[in-house]
Amino acid sequence: MVGTRGDAVVEHAPAAQVTLGERLQALRRRAGLSQEAAAARAGVSTRALRDLERDRVRQPRAATVRRLADALDLSEDDLAGLRDAVRGRAPHSTGGPRVLVLGPLALRRGTATVPVTGPMLGRLLGLLALKHPEPAGMQEITDILWPTGPPGSWQSLIHTYVSQVRRLLAPAGPTVTRTPTGYLLQASPHLIDLGRFDALLTRATGGHPAPEAAYESLTRALREWRGPVLADADPALRRHPAAVAADERRIRAALLHADTALRLRRPAEAVPFLSDLVHAEPLHESLHARLILALAGGGEQAAALAVFTRLRDRLDEDLGIAPGPEVRDAHLRVLRGRLPRAGRPAPTGPVPAQLPAGVGTHVGREEELQVLDTLVSPDPARRPRLVAVVGAPGIGKTALVTHWAHARRGHFADGQLFADLRGHSRLPAPRPDEVLARFLRALDTPPDRIPADPDEAGALYRTLLADRRTLIVLDDARDADQVRPLLPGSPSCAVVVTSRNRLAGLVAAEGARRIGLDVLAPDEALQLLGSIVGGCRVAAEQEATHRLLRSFGGLPLAIRIAGANLVARNADLAAYSAELTGDDLISRLRVEGDRRSALQEAFDLSYSALPADARRMFRLLALLPGPDLTPAGAAVLAGTTPDRAAVLLAGLADAHLLREHPGGRFDLPDLLRRYARDLPARDLPAEA
Repeated sequence: MVGTRGDAVVEHAPAAQVTLGERLQALRRRAGLSQEAAAARAGVSTRALRDLERDRVRQPRAATVRRLADALDLSEDDLAGLRDAVRGRAPHSTGGPRVLVLGPLALRRGTATVPVTGPMLGRLLGLLALKHPEPAGMQEITDILWPTGPPGSWQSLIHTYVSQVRRLLAPAGPTVTRTPTGYLLQASPHLIDLGRFDALLTRATGGHPAPEAAYESLTRALREWRGPVLADADPALRRHPAAVAADERRIRAALLHADTALRLRRPAEAVPFLSDLVHAEPLHESLHARLILALAGGGEQAAALAVFTRLRDRLDEDLGIAPGPEVRDAHLRVLRGRLPRAGRPAPTGPVPAQLPAGVGTHVGREEELQVLDTLVSPDPARRPRLVAVVGAPGIGKTALVTHWAHARRGHFADGQLFADLRGHSRLPAPRPDEVLARFLRALDTPPDRIPADPDEAGALYRTLLADRRTLIVLDDARDADQVRPLLPGSPSCAVVVTSRNRLAGLVAAEGARRIGLDVLAPDEALQLLGSIVGGCRVAAEQEATHRLLRSFGGLPLAIRIAGANLVARNADLAAYSAELTGDDLISRLRVEGDRRSALQEAFDLSYSALPADARRMFRLLALLPGPDLTPAGAAVLAGTTPDRAAVLLAGLADAHLLREHPGGRFDLPDLLRRYARDLPARDLPAEA
């Protein structure tokens, strides 16, 4: 965040016709942004923006003004006005006109309209603006100027029209330059309304912005439109692929805007944009479905039902078909009253924020984070309801999920629920009705209103979460059956489950997207250790560091335990590495006094959960002489049939105690092999 340090603050604004503060405040309000939102977008403090708007800053930094201009998507004219206000002069126009194609073609210089005389001039300017920032080829220029075929003097005529467009845009405005294939309109995207629209749409859909920020950008983007692209142009130009593509992006923006408005419980605000579009697209079912929901969500059920009736009749008359599932579903939601209501009262209690603390420094996992980010995608078609993060004990499942969940809290305005399901724990696993009761209390349900019947409690849970934007994190699930009663019914919620098992049932029946975690790459393991013990120590003892990390095989829990011990004992890396070279490596990787920070304990919990014959197979795998084996080899090792061996190996792989490779081969990671080798000498409670 950038503050006002270095800017001189005074008590009174300088005398000027229009002060910087007045102009900046007007531009911010025109953009529809609060001071907090504009400051966050510009990377300045809210206090700095408040001081600027109150004219308390004698000499604002040019970089600060530029950041604010970018945040507000100001045109060059607006930016020049701000700079003039900084200098104490009355704002003036730079003279550069803005080209408007999102509606009838227009040129604006400040607030004045510049006439575009002649149809050929309008066609050429409209085409160049549509193609911006790409050049228009000579063939498409001739096709637009002369749809029925060019005259013999077409080349000289094009030169004449280009010269006229240049004079029209001068002075100090966009210009037209020759390229090897045609002509290019050279202009800042802010001087073309289509460029402004595309920039705002990209801002709303790229980088996973918070719903409120995406909604603001989409609203401003749709306000750029005054009608269909080049509404007063010839059909040849209106049907140009660039014009068709722009209209399609408008529809996409309107659909995303409506979905976001419904999610934020502001349905009525989407109605004007949708109403304009359904007149231009009378058979577009997705637009009609959103309009039905927006009208009904704003309390206009009769108008919503009338939209459905008109569309149904028109589809029948024009195409002889009935409305599709999207429109029928919207119609049923209106009839059944299952709608996000505008102004829905907020809970009287605090918004739940149950996420546990993160583990500190996060390392790697970029691809996995991108998959988790699909849960907050602004596009409903790309947004799954459920993601399962699975992997071996100590692989970092909970660490990854809590890191991501804290980073994306802003996307879940209705809170975050968390439950440790203790699928692999010394403590008994909570029953689903116990978890539901906790969640219902967190959702502001009085204790005497929580149903005793588990099915009724689940129904109330789903009802309370309907149309809320809530994140539910279910940590350490034993299997799919433990998770299913805790899944909300509303697609507006997101669920993340972690487990040591593959949870194939959730993938098959609930459509979960699964993320399988692997060990860290060598450079990531080095970065993780350095974040705990210090980069200087790691760099000073590189050979010992690499030897230590090789023995851990990239397992994050082993690295974190070793790092904690090195810090606690202020131990030498080489000496500590030498301590871990014996057969007791697994038992030594523990933090004294903390049972959860012990590698052997983590492995024990997975091993003890196995059936007796699977535990026996796991112990026998420690005797494996080669790097991997097949079910046939395991059958010989265990004295059983290949089919039975295949089932046992699959069960171990499902528990992530064995790695499965293509071609039906399996191998045991080195740390698990060491653990399995020690098992016969130990007396575990679940041993058979």
